[in-house]
Amino acid sequence: MTNLSDVEILLVEDNPNDAELTLRALNKHNLANKIHLVKDGAEALDFIFANGTYAGRNIGNKPKVIFLDLKLPKVDGLEVLRKVKSDERTRFIPIVVLTSSHEERDVVDSYKFGVNSYIVKPVDFDKFIKAVAELGMYWMLLNKQPI
Repeated sequence: MTNLSDVEILLVEDNPNDAELTLRALNKHNLANKIHLVKDGAEALDFIFANGTYAGRNIGNKPKVIFLDLKLPKVDGLEVLRKVKSDERTRFIPIVVLTSSHEERDVVDSYKFGVNSYIVKPVDFDKFIKAVAELGMYWMLLNKQPI
């Protein structure tokens, strides 16, 4: 498991197949060595805000980007997005919604709550791998963030 103080990508994904494909795509481009996977919205919030299981984690060690699925158990992705973007300590963390939802309401709500990018997961395996790799490259290597 990744050292929690070194996490650069927080992947919030409940589907094991999508999680595996995402990790494989990031690994192929050497972007997966500092990634942490959580499987529901409640665990994502605990990680981000250093609560529960992650109470010993320093909240100041923020991930460089969060890849967030919307359809999650316990706490849905829109609520995770809303809480992260409404908190002064975490609002500048870039969040990329990576979801299978084509629903216009989800797109509108995501942007209303402050998402940085909304990507619909391609169904095709090769396109999915390429999309995730490009996302990782952009957010990890090209994007400039406030400190």
